[in-house]
Amino acid sequence: MLRFGTPSARWVIAATVLGSGVAFLDGTVVNVALPSIGRDLHTDVAGLQWTIDAYLVTLTALLLFGGALGDRIGRKRVFIMGLVGFTVASVGCAAAPDVTVLSLARALQGAGGAFLVPGSLAIIAASFDEADRARAIGTWSGLAAISGAIGPFLGGWLVDAASWRWVFLVNVPVTVVTIAITVRHVPESRAEERAPLDLWGAVLASLGLGGACWALIQGPQGVDAGVAAAGVLGVGAIVAFLVREARHSHPMLPLGLFRSRQFSGVNGTTLVIYAAVGAAFFLIVLELQLALHYSALKSGAALLPITALMLLLSGRAGAFAQRIGPRVPMTVGPLLVGAGTLLFTRIHPGSHYLTAVLPAAIVFGLGLALTVAPLTAAVFASVDADEMGIASGVNNAAARLAGLLAVAVLPAVVHLDTTLAPSVLTDRVAAAMRICAGLCVLGSVVAWLTVRKIAAVAPAVHPSVIQPCHDPLLVRTSSAG
Repeated sequence: MLRFGTPSARWVIAATVLGSGVAFLDGTVVNVALPSIGRDLHTDVAGLQWTIDAYLVTLTALLLFGGALGDRIGRKRVFIMGLVGFTVASVGCAAAPDVTVLSLARALQGAGGAFLVPGSLAIIAASFDEADRARAIGTWSGLAAISGAIGPFLGGWLVDAASWRWVFLVNVPVTVVTIAITVRHVPESRAEERAPLDLWGAVLASLGLGGACWALIQGPQGVDAGVAAAGVLGVGAIVAFLVREARHSHPMLPLGLFRSRQFSGVNGTTLVIYAAVGAAFFLIVLELQLALHYSALKSGAALLPITALMLLLSGRAGAFAQRIGPRVPMTVGPLLVGAGTLLFTRIHPGSHYLTAVLPAAIVFGLGLALTVAPLTAAVFASVDADEMGIASGVNNAAARLAGLLAVAVLPAVVHLDTTLAPSVLTDRVAAAMRICAGLCVLGSVVAWLTVRKIAAVAPAVHPSVIQPCHDPLLVRTSSAG
């Protein structure tokens, strides 16, 4: 086992930070490039929705499976598989001639991310001596947080200085270096007891989410036979997935966890809060660039206060929840997020950043900082010690699913289109923000009614919470297999 501070340990941390970092980076870097992608590929809002959701479909469906696969055939091997897939997909995204190819490449990126994120943490947990494991995880969290924080700046600069295609190409040298480090310096590890893989569960989850998303995104443009078939396939696959998980001896999603009222409540809160957060990030960046004519770099920088507040205050919020329990922070935090979304409705053509955007970003960021770490603590407190890994993975998947559904549904609900006049576009986004605020209130109520227990140990906060695509919790799926 490795000891913290040794050369071997540094190489392992470097590989895991770089590997998970590109996945976190891709979650924040793509949003600011969406308007440029839309103009260059001549696509509408539906095409931009697929640019986000194609990634989220495979990431959500395969997240738990990726952790279990690493336990079974080798965490290092699966981590490298994720890196290779992510590299190939990034090149495919950069070279995409149209939005269809871009969406397919983004789906492959999501699959790679599903192997990278749980794999990176599983490698650390398996490689480090127990006395140094927490310190190694903390180092991983802090360094990986930087990648999520610089995403909007890097993405905006690349779009303005060169092209949106460089948003994806920037991943390639990082992943190539990470593969070389991993092959040479990362030890292989597997679970001592390797349970059967729930392969059909992963297939059904992917078909279900993909079919449902196709119907939700394409449906508003006209329900034809293809859309209807996708909807039926999606619903049927989701039902089949739930039936299989209820009967499988080693399910990818253990439905028994939901017998805990707190676990169900926390995941319900996660679903509605991260639906609001995912939709807000998607829509606000479009609004800033299309209605207020911000550059890509300026739109990325505009939301920096949210990132800064998350990085500065999440640890303190976790300590606060440790003392008083997660119920109050998880009730108040979503209300602040909702207040922030309502403040975003004040944006209109000609609005000034200091009076319209900044106050909303500050309140939104304060609410997220107050919510996320207590939410993590509540997840851990709702299950037994040997279920913490899979419970955290399930909650992470719930956050991904929330963003996926919100991006698929809300633009259609408010009839959003990138060709709208600026004043009409801001009105439509404001309507969506009011829906998001309602979701936040619902999350607050669910948390107040269901959250009771206090975690026995201080929670760890996932560094990428501020983005709609990779998220709030430490994905400890290494214990899921």
